Amino acid sequence: MTLDYLIIGAGPAGLQLAALLEADGKRDYLVLERAGIPGAFFARYPRHRQLISINKPHTGSDDPEVNLRLDWNSLLSDDPALRFTGYTERYFPHADVMVRYLADFAAKTGVKVRYNSPVTSVAKVDGLFEVRAGQTFRARRLIVATGVSRPYLPEIAGLELAEQYADMSVDPRDYLDQKVLIIGKGNSAFETAENLMETTTLIHLAGPSSIRMAWRTHYVGHLRAVNNNFLDTYQLKSANAILDGTISRIERDGTGFKVTFAFSRADEVIKELWYDRVLACTGFAFDPSIFDDSCRPELAIKDRFPAQTPQWESVNVTDLYFAGTISQERDFKRSTSGFIHGFRYGVRALHKILERRYYETPWPSEKLDATAESIAEAIVARVNRTSALWQQFSFLGDVVTVAGPDARYHDEVPVEYFAQTGLRTADHDYRHAFVVTLEYGPDHDQVDPFDITVARVAQNVVGQAHAAAYLHPVVRHHRAGQVVATHHLAENLENQWDRPDVHVAPLTAFLGRCLSSVEH
Repeated sequence: MTLDYLIIGAGPAGLQLAALLEADGKRDYLVLERAGIPGAFFARYPRHRQLISINKPHTGSDDPEVNLRLDWNSLLSDDPALRFTGYTERYFPHADVMVRYLADFAAKTGVKVRYNSPVTSVAKVDGLFEVRAGQTFRARRLIVATGVSRPYLPEIAGLELAEQYADMSVDPRDYLDQKVLIIGKGNSAFETAENLMETTTLIHLAGPSSIRMAWRTHYVGHLRAVNNNFLDTYQLKSANAILDGTISRIERDGTGFKVTFAFSRADEVIKELWYDRVLACTGFAFDPSIFDDSCRPELAIKDRFPAQTPQWESVNVTDLYFAGTISQERDFKRSTSGFIHGFRYGVRALHKILERRYYETPWPSEKLDATAESIAEAIVARVNRTSALWQQFSFLGDVVTVAGPDARYHDEVPVEYFAQTGLRTADHDYRHAFVVTLEYGPDHDQVDPFDITVARVAQNVVGQAHAAAYLHPVVRHHRAGQVVATHHLAENLENQWDRPDVHVAPLTAFLGRCLSSVEH
């Protein structure tokens, strides 16, 4: 039997795509999972067991779409029982809760998963994928949702002497009265430092890059406030320190280690430092080792991720797609595809892309009158509810296509996919379109949002909307593949963009001008 789709990995992304295929009921598919449970990654990571994805059951709203803005852990489902918020009230949940949730999701959606089936090889023969996992499975399309499953190891002489994040002890008593070097400046490094501060003599965190705070960059993979207590201990002279620079060598020295370090902010001063333990918390990368030469995907971003097209297809292997954490190659450190609350929408878009490409199924849409008033009403209704555009800011957009008196509203289209492929159908050869996104303002990550001496654009001010730093709707008029006009809706503290004079009227006027320009 040849499957339409074979999915490798029963983590959140693999389960999400499988649930969509199962609900659709039109295609033959199977998920292969090497572990005996779904979501096995979360049975081990994060090592200190606290997720940094927020969980907020109490929102003051009974709108499930709006509530997904503050629920970063649920997968998409029409079943209210499959909301992660029903499993715990903890704002930063324990990872074990995610393991239980994913097991329930797999069971209740009835997805077809074969567990304890590690994939050992992938080849492409006569246009079909042949995947070996105990037996050989054949599929027309392959979707890899394995996540980042191998440690990312920077080039440091002697790094093999360091204990890896995946294997190090997480018992603080094992580090009693020891000097510890942690290599890395991301959340795993700070999470580890937080866990060890009470028992160690000192902790140094080291890395060549500057620390970037998520509250400033709006990228949730940068350092989160929940992990940054260590910064206080450094700046308040409490034994610990952050070293900015490059480690050139790690060597054994008696029972400990000698580390040669070049400081970045001290004219590359070289210094030798001594530690009892060295821990490598340097992140993870995609593992391409299962692919043979017939379908080995190209890699990108220091070989950490597979290189992908705007439709998440391998740039060099036709019909090979990627979903989940590894799909962040398309918006690396710019949006949220590396996290459940981002890639759940990416997977839903991927399902639509696959149906459109292989089965000529049009992107779902709602018909509208092609008037400024009708289009404005639809846009305002959507931006005040959508969780997809909220979570996948700048990356996913709603698209309104216009052909004469016929307009169609398409939800949650990857912006770059639309720019490359469009949404034309046999009965809707549109002349122009409007793309609606939620976006932060220009250079938003360069400004300290807590510095009151920095002027901010006043909310609800129409004429200054284009300079707003905070998240707000942006509507772009596309014509012949080019953006010809742009309109920003004014920033609002409550994220309600529906005031008649501030939001609706200026948007309607903008749309009217655009429609008139096409007609003439």
